Amino acid sequence: MTLSAFTAGTVAVLALGGLLRRGLLPRWLRRLVARACVVGLGMAVVLAAAGGVLLAVTPGVGDAQSRVSAQAAAHGVTATDLSTPPKVAAALVATEDARFWHNPGIDPAGDARALLVWLRGGGGDGGGATIEQQLAKMLYTNGQRTRPDQVEQVALAVKLAHDYPKGRILQMYLSTAYFGHGYYGLDAAAHGYFKTSPAHLDWPQAALLAGLVQAPSAYDPLHNPDLARQRRAEVLVRLKAVGDLTARQVRAFDDTPLGVA
Repeated sequence: MTLSAFTAGTVAVLALGGLLRRGLLPRWLRRLVARACVVGLGMAVVLAAAGGVLLAVTPGVGDAQSRVSAQAAAHGVTATDLSTPPKVAAALVATEDARFWHNPGIDPAGDARALLVWLRGGGGDGGGATIEQQLAKMLYTNGQRTRPDQVEQVALAVKLAHDYPKGRILQMYLSTAYFGHGYYGLDAAAHGYFKTSPAHLDWPQAALLAGLVQAPSAYDPLHNPDLARQRRAEVLVRLKAVGDLTARQVRAFDDTPLGVA
């Protein structure tokens, strides 16, 4: 895989921005970055080199699908090769990564903006990770959230977006994600909660499942139905915001029982 120096520099910048927006850079490094940016010191060259090193030392992602299959087998399920149902795809993207279809695996607008705001004296905005970053965390860093792991996830996310079409990335994500109650993967979750296949999920069901991946225990529809309804409502509102649902549909779906088994 060949990635340009510009991409390498972007990775370095966004790794910094991503850590800043989550409050994960140590104080000494924040001071060092700020001073270097203020006085110039060839930051473009430095960042391009840093990004190139980061891309070079992180593993390739050509084995991503085999990792998905291995994780699925370890949990007693089969990774599906079927395309992601449109309702589920729309609900997940609207909730987890609204710029998913157009971003390069990372969120340039959010992370670069966070870096600029911080350099001007502001704080981080606490933004979340892209779908590719979340997939990298699940497949390559054992779900860890340490600073080194999150930096590695940035580089891996760029590689995933470079090597795989967006549809395949969604497919791998939904085959790996945990939905609570021992349900790994969308197929297990759809059958476990609703006794149906992913292709037959309706909008309220798709919204509920998309909302679960953020915090399966907190939004558990069997043990915490009120929180699950609130989370489903948030997803439905996001679907309206991006134009997938109308206000009338959201009101109707919000009144629908959870319907979990």
